Amino acid sequence: MKVTLFSLVCITLVACSQSKPKASAKHYPLTGKVVSVDLKEHTAKVDAAAIPDYKAAMTMDYPIASDSDLASLKPGENISATVNVNDDDSYNLSDIHERGAK
Repeated sequence: MKVTLFSLVCITLVACSQSKPKASAKHYPLTGKVVSVDLKEHTAKVDAAAIPDYKAAMTMDYPIASDSDLASLKPGENISATVNVNDDDSYNLSDIHERGAK
């Protein structure tokens, strides 16, 4: 029993001492129009204006970070949001707000 407990403590200490680099996200402002919302996939297709230093204007699916943001999105709605891009190139939208018709 003592050997097993000692082994578990050693394994735990080694595992905890492993330092993982923290992912640092880049954040870009997005403006666009919601084309469609996919609740099952947790995404919204957005016809977005160009995002300086990130993407040209295009329509694409964006994962939505929060359930409440996803639930509030409606096709045809003009929005502003933040695109969060992680070191692994994964991305999502957060801080989504309706902008009104333009």
